[in-house]
Amino acid sequence: MDSITQAVLGAAIGEVVLGKKIGSKAALYGAVIGSIPDFDVALRLFYSPYEMLSIHRGYSHSILFSFLGALFLSFGLKKLNLFKTISYPIIYLFTWLCLFTHMLLDAFTAYGTQLFLPFSNTRFGFDSVNVIDPVYTLPLLLGLILSIKIYSNTNDRSKYAKYGLWFSTSYLVLTLVHKEMVKEKFYSSFSEKKIATKELLTMPVGIANLNWYGIAKTNDSLYMQQYSLLGGLKNEVHSFPIHENYLNEVDAEMANTMRWFAKGFYTVDKVDNEIRIYNLQVDMRGVIFDGKKLVPTAGYFKLFSNNGKTEFGSGTIRKK
Repeated sequence: MDSITQAVLGAAIGEVVLGKKIGSKAALYGAVIGSIPDFDVALRLFYSPYEMLSIHRGYSHSILFSFLGALFLSFGLKKLNLFKTISYPIIYLFTWLCLFTHMLLDAFTAYGTQLFLPFSNTRFGFDSVNVIDPVYTLPLLLGLILSIKIYSNTNDRSKYAKYGLWFSTSYLVLTLVHKEMVKEKFYSSFSEKKIATKELLTMPVGIANLNWYGIAKTNDSLYMQQYSLLGGLKNEVHSFPIHENYLNEVDAEMANTMRWFAKGFYTVDKVDNEIRIYNLQVDMRGVIFDGKKLVPTAGYFKLFSNNGKTEFGSGTIRKK
């Protein structure tokens, strides 16, 4: 999710676990610790955009990191005497929850999270909620504000943060239920249209889980259809050839990274001297006209030759 939401989630956990013991400082510590996994973006200063594909949401978002990171953080916090009256196990629980819920929340989004590093680099994701969704964030924020501002001097101050956590978590669970319902609608629709679906990707677009894309993968093409909770399935289905053979023209390792990053849902195009990869796992802005033809989404990665070496880049098609 976005960095603001992750900070609010960490703050809410801080309030629930430690708010009655150390007051509003618990929310501050929670916001900071809950944001730590996303500090991996600072590595852009040292690594190329291509290398960052595997670094972001990598080790810092793994389950193992949550346990080891909490171990070191709680030890450091105890040594600094920031939690003088709180036992080490409680501090550890607090730091672990802040880290673990960060990566778990990210796993609900479509980008993919390498939860099982270093044992597996599989990018795990439920693909059930948009990266930015106020329906999740605002209840958390409201409950937190009530706890640390309005009712900060009451004995049950933390219950409002708990309510926010319960509401937001319930919303996440409902997105999984909704996703299964949407998936069945797309399966039925593609089947009626005689599309031999091998794999199906369903992806929410925008806030509140209202609008979705269904992407059916066949042996050589991707088929895209839209669904809205308010308007139902749209009749129009767009098809795009995958052009897998184009990836044979570039560096094999980079080609495999493109496949891995897209989790199989991509199309490839050749434009002038570059190979464009439209990754529908991480970019679902919808079908757009590129000046010559329709393409599946606005954003793309590109691989091109420069002095005999394959280079990596990205681009965005702008509406005209």
